[in-house]
Amino acid sequence: MVSKKVTVTIPEDLLDEIRTEAAERGLSAYVAEALRAKRDRDRLVELVGWLEDEHGPVTEDERAAALDELDSLDAEHDRRRTGSAGAAA
Repeated sequence: MVSKKVTVTIPEDLLDEIRTEAAERGLSAYVAEALRAKRDRDRLVELVGWLEDEHGPVTEDERAAALDELDSLDAEHDRRRTGSAGAAA
């Protein structure tokens, strides 16, 4: 993969946090991954718009169910990050 060097301005406190998080991967890899994730989210937002145009807006019940599922996924992620995954496989 070809890479190109660019200059960006990032708030100092955020840069300090990112450097800590990036550690072994390196800052460039971390930023590239974050930009890909942002691009993917933007594409998902566009897709949601198309789907809502075709099928109508998401109902409050659907939205609540999706948020509940995300909360559940976040809790599982947190549990695994803290190393308390136990016997779950």
